[in-house]
Amino acid sequence: NLTSGQYTAPVAGYYTFSATLRISEPSGTPTTPPGRCRMALTLPSVPARREQRRKGQLGRGNHLRVLICVQSRCHRNSNLETVSQLESGGDLFTVSVTGVLYLQAGQYASVFLDNAADSPLTIQSGSDFSAILLGV
Repeated sequence: NLTSGQYTAPVAGYYTFSATLRISEPSGTPTTPPGRCRMALTLPSVPARREQRRKGQLGRGNHLRVLICVQSRCHRNSNLETVSQLESGGDLFTVSVTGVLYLQAGQYASVFLDNAADSPLTIQSGSDFSAILLGV
């Protein structure tokens, strides 16, 4: 769904997911503030959704997490996740996450960016999110 940025499984099965985000520091385009936001594929607009940090989550710092979560629930052992350290002074960098998740028919998966950096970031066009059914 290009409006919501979600992939909805047409049938139950194992799916391989891949997300690649091209990220930069803001330059007058919509940004992702520190916190968690869901990536919509209607880039460069990115709807922000702040969430309170839970016990055991990474604290503030110069890193970010990219997650692919089922039903917007980013629970341990039921999502895909990568953590990247941000380079200071970098104009543009790329973060990718890939893996396999099981979805029931009608369940959806979406990409989240947990920005623990001290500054806002911009998700650039050219970022992508894909899903392929591997088998039932």
